[in-house]
Amino acid sequence: MDPIVLLVIVVALTLVFDYINGFHDAANAIATVVSTRVLRPTTAVIFGAVLNFIGALLGTEVAATIGKGLVDPESITMITVLCTVIAAITWNLITWWKGLPTSSSHALIGSLLGATFFSGTGGLDNIHLDKVFEKVVIPMISSPILGIVIGFSLMTGLIWMFWRTKLPKLNRRFGRLQILSAGFMAVSHGHNDAQKSMGIIALALVLTYPGEEFTVPLWVILTCAIAMGLGTLSGGWRIIRTLGSKMIKLQPIHGFAAETTASVIIGAASHFGIPVSTTQVISSSILGVGATRRFSAVRWGIVGNILWAWVLTLPLTFAFSGFLMLVMKAIF
Repeated sequence: MDPIVLLVIVVALTLVFDYINGFHDAANAIATVVSTRVLRPTTAVIFGAVLNFIGALLGTEVAATIGKGLVDPESITMITVLCTVIAAITWNLITWWKGLPTSSSHALIGSLLGATFFSGTGGLDNIHLDKVFEKVVIPMISSPILGIVIGFSLMTGLIWMFWRTKLPKLNRRFGRLQILSAGFMAVSHGHNDAQKSMGIIALALVLTYPGEEFTVPLWVILTCAIAMGLGTLSGGWRIIRTLGSKMIKLQPIHGFAAETTASVIIGAASHFGIPVSTTQVISSSILGVGATRRFSAVRWGIVGNILWAWVLTLPLTFAFSGFLMLVMKAIF
């Protein structure tokens, strides 16, 4: 296949993934603000889409990690990238249909690692295992723990500060504050998640034009930001319902605490180029905040389904993209 045609296909599919990421992960930014009825659903979606777009323009540190930090670009081909994107899109659509708030980040990373492993004879030598451990495995374990601990601690502090305040007044006060925290969360989500698609497209450009250095062109930043914003604009109501009401019932003060916790963690990860799972972080933050009410208030059956989806995302996408890679090699 002509390299330019293949590049166009990969770019188009990556933007499709970015769009799907937008509506799959729309819940990350707006689920709590919708469930607490601080904003109407349509208003919240538009609000989240605009701020997701702005967040996507703020940096490329995570894009560099995805594009050149986890695998050896010299050991893979454009077919490798194609299999990566197809596998990640498939996983996101399946988990969206099931209403499971899984990680688009881990889907993309697992797919990239699986396709890379089977792309040549190098196997694990094609993968930078030290960087995978540092940038993927450690954050995958530590970020939900931080979400639970910080969310629980912040919520406990707020309870101590406002325990004498009557509930209607408390809801009004934190309803206004939650608009700010939801905005911060939307910006953080766009900043971290849109960069993953930027990294894949930048990697495809390096593979198509081998003499070029790895950079993220302005047109890539803008198109990924637009795709992410449009995806968020389309909703993603199945996962919004899971995060916003099925896992635990929230009041504005809980939503504020969960969004603030998640935003701080994701913002710090983006600064250091870590492709953290925004879904894991906001879910665990909601869990930590909700646990301050009482542990029985958490619907542990829903949490269990989410945990299984988290655990299975990396190995299943690794296996599926690896299978696609073997099929592609047999065809081409």
